[in-house]
Amino acid sequence: MSEPGPGGPAVSGLRSSADSEVETTEQRTTEDTASRPDPASRNGAAFHLDTRLLALVGVLGVLLVVGLITTQGNFLSESNLSIMLRQAAAIGVVSVGMTFVIISGGIDLSVGSILALSSVWMTTLATQSYGPWVMVLCALLVGLGCGLVNGVLIAYGNVVPFIATLAMFVAARGLAERLSGRRTQVVGDTGFLTFFRGDLLGIPVLIIMLAVVFAIGWVVLNRTTFGRRTFAVGGNAEAARLAGINIKWHTALVYGIAGLCCGIAAIMVVARTTSGASTNGTLYELDAIAAVVIGGTLLTGGRGTMIGTLIGVLIFSVLNSIFTQNHLETDIQQIAKGVIIVAAVLLQQFGGTRRRKT
Repeated sequence: MSEPGPGGPAVSGLRSSADSEVETTEQRTTEDTASRPDPASRNGAAFHLDTRLLALVGVLGVLLVVGLITTQGNFLSESNLSIMLRQAAAIGVVSVGMTFVIISGGIDLSVGSILALSSVWMTTLATQSYGPWVMVLCALLVGLGCGLVNGVLIAYGNVVPFIATLAMFVAARGLAERLSGRRTQVVGDTGFLTFFRGDLLGIPVLIIMLAVVFAIGWVVLNRTTFGRRTFAVGGNAEAARLAGINIKWHTALVYGIAGLCCGIAAIMVVARTTSGASTNGTLYELDAIAAVVIGGTLLTGGRGTMIGTLIGVLIFSVLNSIFTQNHLETDIQQIAKGVIIVAAVLLQQFGGTRRRKT
């Protein structure tokens, strides 16, 4: 009987075992690399991020000066600043949810319609009869439910985000019209209006709500595992999956957060307008996407900042105020927003190309 040669079964078994160990080690290395980015790349990203934020602050400062010059010095008055912040509150909250969605590599075209549906559902006579906090709970549940439907369709139904949220855009607006009979539903609960239209420590409640939602969004995005996973999913979904992240579950939660933000924004819109209507939230998806993109969040996902989104919201709020006080038509405002969005995307692509070459 001949002994096994160099390529015999025993040696082959040892090689197979060794190859398996190497593959396992390489897989672990890939997972560790996906979950722990290189410090040098983090420092580079932070540098670029700080540069963009400084540029955004500079643009905001220039717009404030333009507003001050073109409105005969009334632009920076306390009353006008309060009006601008109140008007920016709802779209700002929607933009927080949109930031999570876009960083994760998705898009949500249904935020305005979800807001409208939430505002209508919370102002029906049946809902108002139970008191203000039931109205609030109703808006939050409707928004969260619609967001989760989007997330489940996208994550588990493998529906493209554009198509899934476009379907919700149409369906939610239609359901809002059906519930309201295309009529404006006036809020008759004085407790709701007294609280949400009032002040706390001299600061309007709507502005406080905006600040709280942005603060929570910043903490979740930058100081929690959920936030890190959101960046990972948007940056490289396959690497995130190899690192052990449940991509489908995380995607559903991200869209749920976006829907919840729409519910909060619906409360703010109803408080400001004292009514719920199927026309609420019209073009909010445009404003939210514009604010997020202007703030430096990549439409392809994987990079973004909540502070940048806040500055983007303030930039568009200041622009709207300048347009309004100078009696410019609404169509000019929309054209300007479209141009700004395209310019922001082009700047992102130009900046990304330069970084790849270096």
